[in-house]
Amino acid sequence: MAEQSQQAELTYRGLALGIAITLIFTAANVYLGLKVGLTIATSIPAAVISMAALRAFKDSGILENNIVQTVASSAGTLSSIIFVVPGLVMVGWWSGFPFWPTFFICALGGTLGVMLTIPLRRALITQSTLPYPEGVAAAEVLKAGLSGEENKTGLRTIIVNAVLAAGFNALVGARLFTDEVAGYFRFGNAATGAATSLSFALIGAGHLAGISVGTAMLFGYFLAWGVATPILTSLHPAVGTAMEVGRAAWSTQARFIGAGAIGVAAVWALAQLIGPMREGFRTALAASKQRKQGTEVLPLHERDIPIGIVGTVTVLLLVPIGVLLALFLTDTPLAEHMTALVIAGVAYVIFASAIVASVCGYMAGLIGASNSPLSGVGILAILGIASLLALFALPVFGDEGRPALVAYALFVTAVIFAAATISNDNLQDLKTGQLVGATPWRQQVALIVGVVAGAAVIPPVLNLLNEAYGFAGAVRAATTVTTDPLPAPQATLISTLARGVLGADLNWDMLGAGAVLGVGLVILDTFMKRAGWLRLPPLAVGIGMYLPMQVSIPVFIGAALRCLYERKVAGSPGAARADRMGVLMASGFIVGESIFGVLLAGLIVASSKGAPLAVVGESFQPVALGLGVVVFAAVLWRQYHVSARAT
Repeated sequence: MAEQSQQAELTYRGLALGIAITLIFTAANVYLGLKVGLTIATSIPAAVISMAALRAFKDSGILENNIVQTVASSAGTLSSIIFVVPGLVMVGWWSGFPFWPTFFICALGGTLGVMLTIPLRRALITQSTLPYPEGVAAAEVLKAGLSGEENKTGLRTIIVNAVLAAGFNALVGARLFTDEVAGYFRFGNAATGAATSLSFALIGAGHLAGISVGTAMLFGYFLAWGVATPILTSLHPAVGTAMEVGRAAWSTQARFIGAGAIGVAAVWALAQLIGPMREGFRTALAASKQRKQGTEVLPLHERDIPIGIVGTVTVLLLVPIGVLLALFLTDTPLAEHMTALVIAGVAYVIFASAIVASVCGYMAGLIGASNSPLSGVGILAILGIASLLALFALPVFGDEGRPALVAYALFVTAVIFAAATISNDNLQDLKTGQLVGATPWRQQVALIVGVVAGAAVIPPVLNLLNEAYGFAGAVRAATTVTTDPLPAPQATLISTLARGVLGADLNWDMLGAGAVLGVGLVILDTFMKRAGWLRLPPLAVGIGMYLPMQVSIPVFIGAALRCLYERKVAGSPGAARADRMGVLMASGFIVGESIFGVLLAGLIVASSKGAPLAVVGESFQPVALGLGVVVFAAVLWRQYHVSARAT
């Protein structure tokens, strides 16, 4: 530690490099989240890129590389704000994403998330046995890069697999390949279906999530499409094809069972955190008191931003958040009672953000930032604020104020969600820092820099994607080019919940059934944990029910491939290296496909064509399907084989 304390750590070049990497990974995560409802932690690929870039400087080292990945990962994680913000377009309140309101939602909420998780570091990292899988993996990559062993190989792995994923999607854009295999079936009145995407990004996401989460999502798919949808379509016969009937039953009923299960899973996670949350604040206050009295001299790797500064900044943040809410309410039917609504909104933001910071921090430590219950957090937050507005504000404003109240509920939830996303990332990064001997307060400053950088990238990317594709559930704008909108599943759900609570037309029956299912899943997972069996995280099961099956199945395939891959390399001298190469391969897949999607959006907007790369027509699609499946499988086999040779 003494030797590392003399290294360069929080440097201008490190911050600049982190911001540059942010541009790539934030754009990739925004697209991925809107398309498939998942985002990824970007610490490991950012660390590899940083080590390659800073190798030219003799005075660079592991601590500076850690700062770079901290900046990039916080900005990449902030992109999860797209689980809420598109809802403002879906309900018709916004037609696009105005830069400054969107920027300040992300920047203020994200900075609040950093502040609220600082007091939890000791309880959830220093004094905890939580595994922090992604934080530990990032630390191992940084340590390996310190000796230069994997530097070039790791960067090459990311680039090659990113190019392969982008190239495959370019051929899909040319319509030479098809990227989806689907079939729908009828059994009497009952309808169901099965579908998978030929998506390298989803395979990569499944690889990173692991077999437990992948299996849980597959189980969720089975519950939605193998149980709920057939039963619902059988009980309520409808006219139409198997695809039309099955999709209608799933989208309007079955997926809300998953939403109820997600909500229960999030509450269960919260209940488990009361003790760690209390202990974190206790130890932080005790450490601050000892430092003031001069009775404790903390080593560098235990020094946080002082709790007094944390408290002051947290309180000061409430002022611009209040101004942001007031500006949103200006020129709306709610402006007459702006003061009361702003005070209530700010109070709800700080209360809910403090809770979700603890939930997300703990879950990131338990299962990783990529798998943390952000969907459940968003559901609970929107149900809370919408219920309060329905109870106290709706009687005052009546039906005329209902649309504005829905929009205000989404806006407040967006600020909370920005805090949640960074809370999800902060402790993961601080765990990495602990393992490499970093200074916590410097990382916490870097996190804030990453938040601001990400906040500047997100609005223009959202506007580009909205103009090119639009969002499912939103009124299609005249300027939207394609007729194939991005699903944005979480934003669709959260906006539906806001409208349902304030419109008193929410499908409570399906949500209630999901809540009962969620209780059963919690009991099942607890039993499996005690028995030492493969876990089925309730949150992942609920997400598997809620997300389109084109997402759940390939995520499971990616998780299963990782399981087979790790068995193949287990026991070899280079098994750990091969595992890291597998993670970098998966990251490359995700980055390549997602960045291509953003670039394609720019081409769609520039050309005003829905399929600007198409070179063949509909008659070629049966051939394109076969070609796509064969090439997709061949590339996967080849790349896993190449990564395994790293042993």
